[in-house]
Amino acid sequence: MTVKGVLFDFSGTLFRIESTESWLRAVLAEAELTLPEGELIRAARALEAAGALPGGAFPSQPLPDDLAEVWKVRDKSAELHRAAYTGAARRVPLPDPRLHDALYERHMAPAAWSPYPDAADVLGTLRERGVAVGVVSNIGWDLRPVFREHGLDPYVGAYVLSYEHGIQKPDPRLFRAACDALGVAPEDTLMVGDDRRADGGAAALGCGVHFVDHLPVTRRPEGLRPVLDLIG
Repeated sequence: MTVKGVLFDFSGTLFRIESTESWLRAVLAEAELTLPEGELIRAARALEAAGALPGGAFPSQPLPDDLAEVWKVRDKSAELHRAAYTGAARRVPLPDPRLHDALYERHMAPAAWSPYPDAADVLGTLRERGVAVGVVSNIGWDLRPVFREHGLDPYVGAYVLSYEHGIQKPDPRLFRAACDALGVAPEDTLMVGDDRRADGGAAALGCGVHFVDHLPVTRRPEGLRPVLDLIG
């Protein structure tokens, strides 16, 4: 396989969202609200169990039927994405009901995301070798500002985001759109992601697939580096 293009997932692959506790603390500070430390920790744990943080843990408890239906298709539009995650957050009582929407807004801020330590080096090396780079993400908002803020945007030739196409991974059409945007054939393309079901959908097109572990940035300093060995 001659790799001419590499597609990367966003969350858990190139970037990692902040912890649920950090997320809640940031929103409380912005709202000039405080919670006793014990209550804050309990609220953060409840939000995590509810799956309220996009890019964080999936719900560890069953969702109500109406929310479960939205959850299944949450990445097909901005409206569905917001409804799914604010709906999950509202299952956790907070001192001001406006905080649930503020939490959703916070997760879209570049400051809420950290690139994996080797992301810039790997993307830069791919560019030096003439390999086209795309980002394919199941998401409900524009992640381009995150890449710009962290200095990774110059390495990306195309962003293919589920909410802009009304299609979510593992639908092969999303990967096809990414290959077309980069001008590379699927059989010359490698998909790199952390979700075996969603990102593995690229294999149906004939793309190679490589998986990384969705870990905190401090625990995965060189998880992307094997990609360079795969392209030769």
